[in-house]
Amino acid sequence: MKTKQWVVWLIAAVALIALGIFAHNRIHFDWRVFLEQLHAADWRRIVLGICLIYVAYVFRAARWALFVRPTKKVSTFSVLGSQVIGFTAVAIFGRLADLVRPYLVARRVNLPLGSQIAVYTVERMFDMGSMALIFSTVLLFAHDSIGLPHHELMVRVAKFGLLGTFALAAFAVAVRASGHIVAAAARRMLHPLSPALAESVASKIGAFRDGLNAIGSFKDFAIAVAISLSMWGLITSAYLETTHAFVNSPQLSSMTLSRCMLLMAASMGGSIVQLPIIGWFTTIGVTTTAMQKLFDVAWEPALGCGAMLLVVTFMCIIPVGLIWAQFEHVSLKKVTEESEHAGEEAALHAEVAE
Repeated sequence: MKTKQWVVWLIAAVALIALGIFAHNRIHFDWRVFLEQLHAADWRRIVLGICLIYVAYVFRAARWALFVRPTKKVSTFSVLGSQVIGFTAVAIFGRLADLVRPYLVARRVNLPLGSQIAVYTVERMFDMGSMALIFSTVLLFAHDSIGLPHHELMVRVAKFGLLGTFALAAFAVAVRASGHIVAAAARRMLHPLSPALAESVASKIGAFRDGLNAIGSFKDFAIAVAISLSMWGLITSAYLETTHAFVNSPQLSSMTLSRCMLLMAASMGGSIVQLPIIGWFTTIGVTTTAMQKLFDVAWEPALGCGAMLLVVTFMCIIPVGLIWAQFEHVSLKKVTEESEHAGEEAALHAEVAE
């Protein structure tokens, strides 16, 4: 496993170096202008963006506590540290550390890891649904969306996003009501193509069903939706504040909500495969290129804004997480390895149970 990871990192590093050489030869970049853009930035807005992200972590912890409530009543603060430390691990070690949060929560509240992985699965569903709903609604109804690049394509994407959100909700309802039937149907449909794939999908549907059991009532569902939309509203506001901080760039200082949606989509797309350290630069590269190509932002302010967006929305949690980990006597490297191993064991047990 570790050998494969190092091979992936090496390939990614070589690709990143090659991309840097290509960019150096093709793009005229003035480091003096870049530093001037950073110096002229409104740092109050950047600090405000960081504060908004910190509040979003509190909302995320409150939602997790809500999902755990049907099994065990816990407070928001009791799981907040696990969220902060978990996202710090992801920021440093990449997506390999995705299971740190459910692992730490399970250990703190004394519940099986499988139950918290199920909660994590549902959390991802609410994140995708909330972001898709906000993205699609803004692009379809915001008055300034008409001026977006490739407007007709964006409208089609927004409509597809809304339909996808409703389809996801319908699928969740079906799984919540008859998870075993849905899993069996998926197994039968996929088995002719690949028995291993069929079992894997059926197992994941089972885990998804277990996670949905964390939603105890329609009231809890409504609260979870409200928390999710509020949290992503805070994240969107952090993006806007950070772009508006670059006052010397007309395109960034006047960034609209519709344009911010496209920038967020590009930024999140660049962070899907988050490798340790290297992922920071790939995310900055994708975000910077999106600003330059979509909104004609000069390379210098685009790079400065891309770097600040990474700091504000992703890396600002690292200092707090490192301090919190020290107080809780948690080694990030050790807990990342333990959570990965425990996750593999939990998946194996789930397959056996199925």
